[in-house]
Amino acid sequence: MLNEVKWDGLWNATVETVYMTGISVAATFFLGLILGLILYLTSKGNLWENRFINQLFSLFVNVFRSIPFIILIILLIPFTRALVGSMLGANAALPALIIGAAPFYARMVEIALREIDKGVIEASKAMGASNWTIIRKVLIPEALPALLSGITVTAIALVSYTAMAGVIGAGGLGHFAFLEGFQRSNSQITFVATIVIVIIVFIIQWIGDYFTNKTDKR
Repeated sequence: MLNEVKWDGLWNATVETVYMTGISVAATFFLGLILGLILYLTSKGNLWENRFINQLFSLFVNVFRSIPFIILIILLIPFTRALVGSMLGANAALPALIIGAAPFYARMVEIALREIDKGVIEASKAMGASNWTIIRKVLIPEALPALLSGITVTAIALVSYTAMAGVIGAGGLGHFAFLEGFQRSNSQITFVATIVIVIIVFIIQWIGDYFTNKTDKR
């Protein structure tokens, strides 16, 4: 039934997709957490209230969240070439993946932090905790289940982003399905590549749900 599938090519494409997703998720979590903390902490009534900084970072996040990913890849071609040296291959997709996903996750981080009971923060202040202590030992631990849930959603979005990046030569299952499947009218390859992507998404969701439930104190 699947005699026309190039299994070696499928395996290599799967490895590339997992590589792109893994690196971009790690970088997105780190950068998105920093951006989200800045957005929250500089907003009205919070620890580092600063209207100018808040509006500046909010503008940055809103702009990059608004740009469709396929257009973002094109806009970042000069930057990607300067950074990686090429527009082809898995590494070439990473700048666009990270820049596209980090602002999206930053808003999730900000929302998660806003849901924390203000009384917990005030109690920490009353006990003499510094701002950095509150961030490390109150804000992040309290918001951790929501942060993990948010990065799970973002990781799944990044899998679809890798597929889009593959269409313009970034490698991975999207590139494999487009080049070997669509362009060569091989529906078997397109079908199998789609199934593999679905399996990757299910695995990410299962891992995310597991750790979210583990950290949820409710």
